[in-house]
Amino acid sequence: MSGSTASEKRKAFRQLHQSGCFVIPNPWDAGSARMLASMGFKALATTSSGYAWSNGKPDGGLPRDEVLAHMRFMVEAVDLPVNADFESGFADTAAGVEESVLLAIETGVAGFSLEDATGNPQSPLMDIEEAARRISVARAAIDKAGGDTLLVGRAENFFVGVPDLDDAIARLKAYSEAGADCLYAPAIKTAEQVKAVVQAVTPKPVNVLIGWDTELTVKDLAQLGVRRISVGGALARAAWTGFYQAARGIAEEGKFAFGSGGPTGKELNSLFK
Repeated sequence: MSGSTASEKRKAFRQLHQSGCFVIPNPWDAGSARMLASMGFKALATTSSGYAWSNGKPDGGLPRDEVLAHMRFMVEAVDLPVNADFESGFADTAAGVEESVLLAIETGVAGFSLEDATGNPQSPLMDIEEAARRISVARAAIDKAGGDTLLVGRAENFFVGVPDLDDAIARLKAYSEAGADCLYAPAIKTAEQVKAVVQAVTPKPVNVLIGWDTELTVKDLAQLGVRRISVGGALARAAWTGFYQAARGIAEEGKFAFGSGGPTGKELNSLFK
């Protein structure tokens, strides 16, 4: 890696959010990160699910120390800005959120997201005021550390089975007012939903997740006012799909079919040389 400083990466990352629309794909290890970097993407984002699966764990199943170590590892793997999926901050108190945020900043990430999911199926979303306070605490911690790390506020409604667009928008507005630089409601899927979110929080930039097959293109989303597009664990699932199908063919049918169209071993060696 050429070794751009964290400050330089953060400056470049903020500039990407000023205008236009960019895709910020989600690798889960150094190899996938370097392959994406070789394709010309301007920034990358970690995926909590993709990395957890690579460790044989469910999404959300890793402790803070392991997630922080992974964030640092991914930052060092590529000379691009890296945005981190920092889940809900791994803390229940304001002091804990501040501590977590300062530790996240130390990894060198250019930005990170905080979500409002509780992990409790009976009450899957934090109270909106509590969640906004946590964003405010994160904002203050970032400012204390220099102020250049980008903060993304996430409303998890559609991810946790509470598909209430009005509530999601109210949450995003509250997180914007609390200091979030970018807003994100993962799992909204229609152009109408996307447009409503973008209009509600303008001029703040909006991240849209595309983790499924869709007719919406980058151009379509740009025309709707989306500033950045991530794919979450979708690339990791695509990799698992190829692995699963090939391995199942061997186990169940005694056949060896590894697919075509992918890189050869020689090409991979050349990429990572």
